[in-house]
Parts: sequence; C-alpha cells; structure tokens
Amino acid sequence: MTTTTLAPAPVEETAKREHVFKALLHNRSSLIGGALTLIVLLTAGAGALGLLPYDPATQDVAAALQSPNGSHWLGTDQFGRDVFARVASGLGSSLLVASVSVAISGVLGIMLGVLAGFFGGAADRIIGVVTNILFAFPSLLLALALAATLDRSWQTVSLAIAVVYLPIFIRVARGPVLTLRSADYVTAAAALGQRRMATLFQHILPNIRSIILVQVALTMSWAILTEAALSFLGFGTPPPAASLGVMVYDARALSSIAPWLLAGPGLAMVVIVLGLNMLSAGLRDVLDPRSGDRR
Repeated sequence: MTTTTLAPAPVEETAKREHVFKALLHNRSSLIGGALTLIVLLTAGAGALGLLPYDPATQDVAAALQSPNGSHWLGTDQFGRDVFARVASGLGSSLLVASVSVAISGVLGIMLGVLAGFFGGAADRIIGVVTNILFAFPSLLLALALAATLDRSWQTVSLAIAVVYLPIFIRVARGPVLTLRSADYVTAAAALGQRRMATLFQHILPNIRSIILVQVALTMSWAILTEAALSFLGFGTPPPAASLGVMVYDARALSSIAPWLLAGPGLAMVVIVLGLNMLSAGLRDVLDPRSGDRR
C-alpha cells in the first residue's frame, strides 16, 4: 500500500513573496498610493452599501447650495443633494467602469501580446497591424467615437475604454515575451522535449507577472480619467447614476458662488489617480530589479 502526500509550496517562492511584501511596506510610493487607494475604495464601498447618511439621488430644495458643514461634509448642490454622497457614488461608478474595462483590455491584450511574441510569424504581423491602427487614433477621440456609436450605458463606456487601452497591453506583453523566448532556460526546456505550451505557462508567463501588475495599476488611473472625460462630454455613465465627470460639468455654472461643487469631484479624481499612480510606481520599484532604489 502506498500513500501520497501533497508537496508543500516551494520555500523559495514563499520567501520571495514575503520579501516583496516587506519591500512594499518600506516603499514610500507604495505606502502612500496604497493608503490613498484604500481610502477611495472604502468611500466608494460605503456609498454602494448605503452606509452614508444621505442618498446621492435624494433632493432637498430647502438645503440647496449649503457650504460644507457638519451635516454635509462637502456641502450640497443646487438640488439639495449631498455632494459627499454623490462623490462616493461617482467613485463607485468610475471604479466599476475602470475595473471592467481594464479586465477586458488586460486579458485580451495579454493573450494577443503573448501569442504574437511567443509564436511570431503571421500572428505577430496581423496583431502588430491591428495594434498600430489602434495606436494611430488619439485615445480620447477613439473612446468618444466608440461611446457615441453605441447605446449609452456603463457597459458601453467600459467597452470603449477597453478598446482604447487594448494595444498598450499587447505591447507590454509582447516585448518581454520576445526577450524571454530566447532565454537559456527556455531553450533548454525545448531541447529537453518540453511542449511549447508547457514552456509558455511554466517559464514565460510567471516572468511577466510583475510587468503586467504594474501596468494594470497604471491603466486603472487612465481609465478613470477617460471615463470622467466621457461623462463630462455627455457620453459617459448615464443618469441617474452619479458620475464625477457630470458633477464637474454641472458645477461650472455655479463655481463662482458654490466652489465646493467643483472641489468635491475634482479632489476625488486627484486622490484616486494620484493613489493609483503612486501605487504603480511603488510596485515598479519593488518588482523590477532594474528600476533601482527610488524610495
């Protein structure tokens, strides 16, 4: 009678993860960026779960245009709606659109980039042509054209933003794969008879994880700004859902008498974009040994 025991996780891999975690805790960019991102996530989560004292869509004309106070932390708008509640709801909408769009563009872009870089040939040429065509259009104009063509919904906005950032993920994945496929250990695996797909999953993909992770954090901030720009132009998340871009647009006419209407959504966008950019910079410093110590 034989018994089978499960092999424990490799000690080297566990030690590496612990080292990365400790390095992130000692990196100023990752700490500040992570803290700002966490604040935004908690605020958006509180709004989504209805934990805030005011509903973002409830109007109270008697409380219209109140400046920030103890009851309304960011004041109220011209309809008496709580600005903080609407900012929290807008952050939730922005994060939803950005997450879906980055997930679509990331998964599809990485697949195409790996396919082009690892197998080359006709696949590389065709994917390269598509990538160059998408890069030929300014990102905001391409997203605007796609959003205007399709029905207005958050799903449409997510799809439009995903198409805009698809070529970036293709390029980010393809470049390292081109280098890795000629590495000594990949050549040795092929000489030992290992199948190409096994080599891809065992040797190639694990070595581009850090690059992809940094790019995801960075693209999230771009996607949030793009969603806000589309909403500002009238092609973003449709009402009654709150949107940071729409809030900025509506605040223009009242900015001289009620500056808090512009400050609320503007500050929220600054915090989330700054947080994600600093987080991506911290991840790059820790995960990319060639970046040096930039703390």
